[in-house]
Amino acid sequence: MSEFLVIVESPAKAKTIERYLGKKYKVKASMGHLIDLPKSQMGIDTENNYNPKYITIRGKGPVLKELKSAAKKAKKVYLAADPDREGEAIAWHLAQSLNVDVHSDCRVVFNEITKDAIQESFKHPRAINMDLVDAQQARRVLDRLVGYNISPLLWKKVKKGLSAGRVQSVALRMIIDREKEIAAFEPEEYWSISAEFLKGKVGFEASFYGIGKDKNELKSEEEVKNILKQVKGNKFTVDTVTKKERKRNPAPPFITSSLQQEAARKLNFRARKTMMLAQQLYEGIDLGKEGTVGLITYMRTDSTRISELAQREAKEYIIGEYGEKFIQTEPRKEKKQTNAQDAHEAIRPTSTMKVPDKVKEFLSRDQYRLYKLIWERFVASQMASAIMDTMSVDLKNGEITFRATGSKVKFAGFMKVYVEGTDDQVEEKDKYLPDLQEGDEVIKKEFESKQHFTQPPPRYTEARLVRTLEEMGIGRPSTYAPTLDTIQKRGYVSLDNKRFVPTELGEVIHELMLEFFPEILDLEFTAKMEDNLDHVEEGKINWVKVIDEFYRDFEKSLEIAEKEMQEIEIKDEPAGEDCDLCGSPMVFKMGRYGKFMACSNFPECRNTKAIVKDIGVKCPKCEEGNIIERKSKKRRIFYGCDRYPECDFLSWDKPLARKCPKCDNMLVEKKLKKGVQVQCTECDYKEEPQS
Repeated sequence: MSEFLVIVESPAKAKTIERYLGKKYKVKASMGHLIDLPKSQMGIDTENNYNPKYITIRGKGPVLKELKSAAKKAKKVYLAADPDREGEAIAWHLAQSLNVDVHSDCRVVFNEITKDAIQESFKHPRAINMDLVDAQQARRVLDRLVGYNISPLLWKKVKKGLSAGRVQSVALRMIIDREKEIAAFEPEEYWSISAEFLKGKVGFEASFYGIGKDKNELKSEEEVKNILKQVKGNKFTVDTVTKKERKRNPAPPFITSSLQQEAARKLNFRARKTMMLAQQLYEGIDLGKEGTVGLITYMRTDSTRISELAQREAKEYIIGEYGEKFIQTEPRKEKKQTNAQDAHEAIRPTSTMKVPDKVKEFLSRDQYRLYKLIWERFVASQMASAIMDTMSVDLKNGEITFRATGSKVKFAGFMKVYVEGTDDQVEEKDKYLPDLQEGDEVIKKEFESKQHFTQPPPRYTEARLVRTLEEMGIGRPSTYAPTLDTIQKRGYVSLDNKRFVPTELGEVIHELMLEFFPEILDLEFTAKMEDNLDHVEEGKINWVKVIDEFYRDFEKSLEIAEKEMQEIEIKDEPAGEDCDLCGSPMVFKMGRYGKFMACSNFPECRNTKAIVKDIGVKCPKCEEGNIIERKSKKRRIFYGCDRYPECDFLSWDKPLARKCPKCDNMLVEKKLKKGVQVQCTECDYKEEPQS
């Protein structure tokens, strides 16, 4: 009989931890929550201090029974759920169900699933932190009060299956507000003048800067012509040369939100997928003879802190791989977010020595790509800053000034390993200028003037929306993935070129929320509520007080909405064709995976069809059918013949109507990291990439 029972959340962790602890310990999994609020009702007693009504989750009874039996036989029970608010609440529920004293040293937490971390954590068990439990309980109660009161109202007034959550409503508002900004945007015209200059035989580019020392903006073609009239001849003199050395620091190690953002930018992962893969890497991967090992530290964190042990190991690796000069010598001041809890370390590899390529054979393709990203970001964060040589040159012809800028990497530093991505995918590249001295004469070739228009603010990508929510202090990183998932599943937003676009349904729901529950959509109010919930976690304020202050006003808004909210009928949009089965008109419906066609005679006729998009290209294989846009089971777009299965032509790249000018075969648009490139499917013909 084992002397000690350890309860973790997942079976994957249980086997690994049991191996690390030895024969005296039996490790079992609770499979996540066993006790929770009921799904069929709100489960909050608003008349009795918002007391939650907890029940055993349906289907979890046998698991709880098994744990109770094991607990009775054990000398001591340790509760080792995840090291966060939710994990603390799970431990609290387990303690109550298994008759474990919550004030005893029953709670064990660890940030990584490695032998040393596990064994060290069991030397320092503690009591259950009731402030953390209360903070989690407060969030659950608050979200129930909002969701389980407003959602039924929307079912009654609009249609079934809708929901309104605290954070999701704010995310939807931000997407709609951005769409309104784009619609109201009025582009402004501006112009640029550039030219190639020659110093001897070496060419370089410079652009119009201004008149004299003053910078001038060109607003019209007239202004451009006026500037060009003032240029005499084709000789310019080098007026000033400014050379500087610029230091570039690496990005800090990942926190939850930055991991979601960077995985979206570099790996094209949705937030939900990123968190799922990170969970797998944290819980452990079977590394063959080494057994199951956790490859990364806990993935729900808002801290960039790194342990001294991890820093020392990273230093050892960097010296061995790149040399002493690549080591970070001076401590860097990291910006700490005002609302950061700093409870855990940053997301990092559990061992720098587990280089991605060494463990690649044990990982799936996506696990490997995410692990590599986390590993590279961490190693780069511990490396020396990059040093850039920059050069700025002003060229003058009379009072007309052109400016050329250049930069090159003098010392790569951390850039040897990793460079952070950006939402706009602009990379810093070497841009060389010839050796220019003040007083040198350079020759101008042809001027090129271009008309431009200012652009509206971009729609939100997942990465940009996550970053904005975090900056505004709305929600918490662990909630972003399910929040973005929910507003898509409800049909409130759709994705167009990986950017969020509100649907008609989304706009209707937003208008109703704005009219009857403005405080839910108020960004400052929501951010302040997050602060109050954090104060509960810190033991500074009672959770019931926070909920009560919110609910008293919210209850009044509910009463008004019940009386005054008008019923809204959202009519189905005609699809423009008739049902193949009964002849009734087909209509567009919104489903879990976006729009589809359904028979308007539902439920008598249940015919549905996927929406196909004809791209106006004849099939190059059978020459009879037309190419249509389709979606795979994983929602990836591909192109195929509409005569399938008679014709099995398909292509992941978009076919074009025009033929290759070189061999007369099919041209396709191939997606690059930045834009698209037209190329031939048979010969080496390629066109310049378009951004």
